[in-house]
Amino acid sequence: MISILDISAMLLALSALFGWLNHRFIHLPHATSLLLMGLLSSLVLVGVEAMFPNELIYDELARALRQIDFTEVVMDGMLAFLLFAGAINLNVRLLRSRAWQIAFLALVGTVISPAVVGIGFWWAAGVAGLSIPLAWALLFGALISPTDPVAVLNVLKNVSVPDEVQIEMQGEALFNDGVGVVLFTLLLGFATGMAAEDFTVASAFEHLAVEAGGGIVLGLLAGYVAYRAMRAIDDFAVEVLITLALVAGTYAVAQKLGLSGPLAVVAAGIVIGDLAPRKAMSDRTQGYVSALWTLIDEVLNSVLFLLIGLEVIILRFEPTAMVLALTAVPLALAARLVAVSTPVLLFRWTGSLSARNIPFLTWAGVRGGISVALALSLPDDPAKSPILAATYAVVLFTIVVQGLSLGMVARRTWSRPSTD
Repeated sequence: MISILDISAMLLALSALFGWLNHRFIHLPHATSLLLMGLLSSLVLVGVEAMFPNELIYDELARALRQIDFTEVVMDGMLAFLLFAGAINLNVRLLRSRAWQIAFLALVGTVISPAVVGIGFWWAAGVAGLSIPLAWALLFGALISPTDPVAVLNVLKNVSVPDEVQIEMQGEALFNDGVGVVLFTLLLGFATGMAAEDFTVASAFEHLAVEAGGGIVLGLLAGYVAYRAMRAIDDFAVEVLITLALVAGTYAVAQKLGLSGPLAVVAAGIVIGDLAPRKAMSDRTQGYVSALWTLIDEVLNSVLFLLIGLEVIILRFEPTAMVLALTAVPLALAARLVAVSTPVLLFRWTGSLSARNIPFLTWAGVRGGISVALALSLPDDPAKSPILAATYAVVLFTIVVQGLSLGMVARRTWSRPSTD
């Protein structure tokens, strides 16, 4: 029996080894290189299994990975800490100046995009001869449409873009995750048998407002309490511990109360990131807190992206599902284009939005571990296999192809005079 310690040791050792190989020879963005090397290792092992069915290496690694509940590890483990690490570094002044643009992308865009993806996926499934109910197709749209905050923040580290565009991407990614999870939960209930009379537009918006709004309020309150506690003392060890307790405690309480844990943690991180460095932390404490959360961000990102690549070992996709998965990539791009273009078309008269940013914002819509985690959490159903294959196709394409070419898109977008 492989223990949790064995699994943790394996993941950390592989992360360190692949990270070293990348830094020494390959020179790709760190997280992307781990995903690619994990994926390549998985494909090699799948090939070994096909050629040598009695080979034990594949069986041992597959057995170890099956002990990892990817959904639980991501949604109830890594996510809270990764979101907080991203939120405490947000520029709050810029965030306020772009608040309504971020709100539109995180709220309206996260509703528009699932509809575009879902209807298109349902139609493509019919053409491919697969019977996928519209409700399940919309469910796929809900889990694949929100940009992944972990993947987006990782990609933006390697791209030079104007500050206002970067804050829009960061803010949208951090907030639309919570909105997307709430929408996914609502559609999952409908797809799995909730009575039609129990699912109305009014009830859906009410649920969204309570869960998302309640999570934000909880996070703001918890963050302020933590800030006041940090302001009352000057002890870097205790203040570092307070930030850790804030993340774990806020996320756990939100989950117990039926509120959005991701949004609660993001709100708490924004409060701490804005108030604590100015009014509560000494320079020494700031150094320790910044170093801790940078380290947490890097280590968890490394393990998460490696896991995404290695998951291929235990996933099996049918050929027809793979054909449908190929159509999901252009669908996701088209939906992203609609989502980022809509506010420009509706509010261009304000002068605060530019059509010039649309290509970059579209191409920067990176998906990641959260989409995979939600897809894996789906109950057993004939529609799960094609949805899982499509999710993996979109995640790999956005992280690898879009992520690695985003710098080129940024240079072409802002290297010429604006024609707006």
